[in-house]
Amino acid sequence: MAAPPIRRTRDATPPPAASGHPAAVARPIFIALDLGTNNCRMLAARPDPRGGFRVVDSFSRITRLGEGLHESGRLSEAAMTRTIEALRVCARKMARHRVAGTRMVATAACRHAANTEAFLHRVFTETGLRLEVIPPNEEARLALAGCSPLLRAGTQGAVVFDIGGGSTELMWVAADGARDGPTHRPRIVDMASLPLGVVTVAEARGGDLCDASYAAVKGDVLAALAAFDARHGIAERLASGDSIQMLGTSGTVTTLGGVMLDLPRYDRDSVDGLEVDFISIQAVSRRLRHMSCVERAHHPCIGGERADLVVSGCAILEAICDMWPVGRLRIADRGIREGVLMDLMGAAEASA
Repeated sequence: MAAPPIRRTRDATPPPAASGHPAAVARPIFIALDLGTNNCRMLAARPDPRGGFRVVDSFSRITRLGEGLHESGRLSEAAMTRTIEALRVCARKMARHRVAGTRMVATAACRHAANTEAFLHRVFTETGLRLEVIPPNEEARLALAGCSPLLRAGTQGAVVFDIGGGSTELMWVAADGARDGPTHRPRIVDMASLPLGVVTVAEARGGDLCDASYAAVKGDVLAALAAFDARHGIAERLASGDSIQMLGTSGTVTTLGGVMLDLPRYDRDSVDGLEVDFISIQAVSRRLRHMSCVERAHHPCIGGERADLVVSGCAILEAICDMWPVGRLRIADRGIREGVLMDLMGAAEASA
């Protein structure tokens, strides 16, 4: 009898959750903000004396800051206005807390836009928030720091990726990272940033990809992955029997996880840490590709804001799976924000 296509693993550090313990009230709060090409996300948390942290506040909104950037090279007025409105909400939330440390990072859209400096000045003037534009290697490091508890011990390496709006960050991670109790600190051997994300692909080829366009996107991604693979011989190692794992963190993989589970609404606790096989990924990708944009918009785990982007993400994901046929993918609904929080809390603990 065939193995079930989906496995929900329980051996990872559980996702952060709210805490109402009286002793937690006195502890200071740290805040991480991640402004991407498609989303604005904020997480406020306090250290948990048992390890990790406890979330006390959060915010997430699709703002499409990078809309039109592929063609114009600039952030549009409408996109900046939408994003600043979301950042105002974040600023109001921050003002409610006794904040011990904060870091607010911006990624691909702000790295590439010609008018980023004007946008950052406007953000500070209108919200009081100072955004830091980080390079791809820092983005990848933070993403890995946030999701590393989901990496398993006992393998020869891991492919870790984050399919973003404007780019896809890719890491080859060694299995010899230090492990200190429940904390795993994997070692990044190499990383790459591909100029292919769900927004850039959708704007270049459209949200409803025909079979030919879908195959063309996969071909573009495979070509972009070739040099990275050649540097480390990952596909060759797989073929020779090495045990390699794959971990994905992005709206694409979490959305697919929710669709695979047939959830009535997206649930982070059900998706974070989920393991799915590549056959199921192909089946769900095909199903989504053959749905209309309206049909995808009505799906409770997709919605109107992702309906025209998810197929592009599926093409990128399938290409990664084709390049490295590990067989199973572990999904992480965590990443940059969690990595920022771990950095902030670690630095505060060291200084104390």
